[in-house]
Amino acid sequence: MIFLRFESHGEAQYGVIDRHDITPISPHPFGPYEETDDPIPLAEVRLLAPVAPGKIVAVGMNYKAHVKEMGREIPEEPVLFMKPPSGVIGSQDAILYPKMSTHVDYEAELAVVIKKKAKDVAEKDALDFVFGYTCFNDVTARDLQKKDNQWTRAKGFDTFAPIGPWIVTDLDPGHLPIECHLNGAVKQKGNTRDMIFSVPYLVSFISRVMTLEPGDVIATGTPPGIGPMQTGDRVDVSIEGIGVLRNTVEAGT
Repeated sequence: MIFLRFESHGEAQYGVIDRHDITPISPHPFGPYEETDDPIPLAEVRLLAPVAPGKIVAVGMNYKAHVKEMGREIPEEPVLFMKPPSGVIGSQDAILYPKMSTHVDYEAELAVVIKKKAKDVAEKDALDFVFGYTCFNDVTARDLQKKDNQWTRAKGFDTFAPIGPWIVTDLDPGHLPIECHLNGAVKQKGNTRDMIFSVPYLVSFISRVMTLEPGDVIATGTPPGIGPMQTGDRVDVSIEGIGVLRNTVEAGT
């Protein structure tokens, strides 16, 4: 199934996509829900980020070729960091280029959306706690990341966590082609089969560090080919079986 969030009468609402129509649901898809209205044409609504996560747990250095391009060593365990929920935007929303940075990069990633409370989950059971998958752009102020020697500021600006366009529930996360296009040109091209740490491993590992709650997001790392964006650019993150997360870049504050 395909779930999304959209704006209706000024309020955020969840829905299910059936071809070109949305059936609104309530209260949310992370438990029992009811259809609440007649179908609405997808073309008539404004899409929002498909989930409003309580937290975003991101994984660094999870593709060997990306580790190589960054000049790092292959990690023995997942490298974790956090991105704030205030960074979340949806497809078609603008990434704001902060004035305190002169080098902002795109990073195309598969995002995992958590279905139910997960604590100390075994790897073999991990996918039972996954609701579905979507596209993610781990926008990064690369110059500030190098300057700070840690990642909170560089990863944490408002609009630096684009998610979307929707959540797909019936996918095998172990073999998904992923690409990033900048102004129509291919910049990143990879496959989730090349992850160092798989989705089940990551869910299990992270659940042994912190409790994951319904709607939380895990950003699983980026393949090689990261590079800078400029004001006026368009960046598309596409994953086979999910769709395209599209954002433009505008000047920020």
